[in-house]
Amino acid sequence: QVQLVESGGGLVQAGGSLRLSCAASGRAFSTHAMGWYRQAPGKEREFVAAISKSGGTTFCADSVKGRFTISRDNAKNTLYLQMNSLKPEDTAVYYCNANPLPVLYNGRDYYYTPGGYWGQGTQVTVSS
Repeated sequence: QVQLVESGGGLVQAGGSLRLSCAASGRAFSTHAMGWYRQAPGKEREFVAAISKSGGTTFCADSVKGRFTISRDNAKNTLYLQMNSLKPEDTAVYYCNANPLPVLYNGRDYYYTPGGYWGQGTQVTVSS
């Protein structure tokens, strides 16, 4: 069982930065691959970034590549999402997710399948 609590959201101007955190309860954090998703008003939840259990593999959606960085600190049971050069289209509720299954690799691309553990979300609003 993993409980997740996101923090760090807020209102920022375009071009600014935010760092989201996701604190996980329990000792199972390091045994779960982790992901960030977001959901904008009127849109479906979409994948943002994911990281392997050890943190050695990271990957993200093309829409945030070069601007967002996912990382984790297994000693602190915490997942992070550093967001730079924010754009108004990044406005959304951001959720972290945990999956005991590893990230997948098909020889060319990495994939993350969301697990059953979600946080409550944190709002990120980027003004133009």
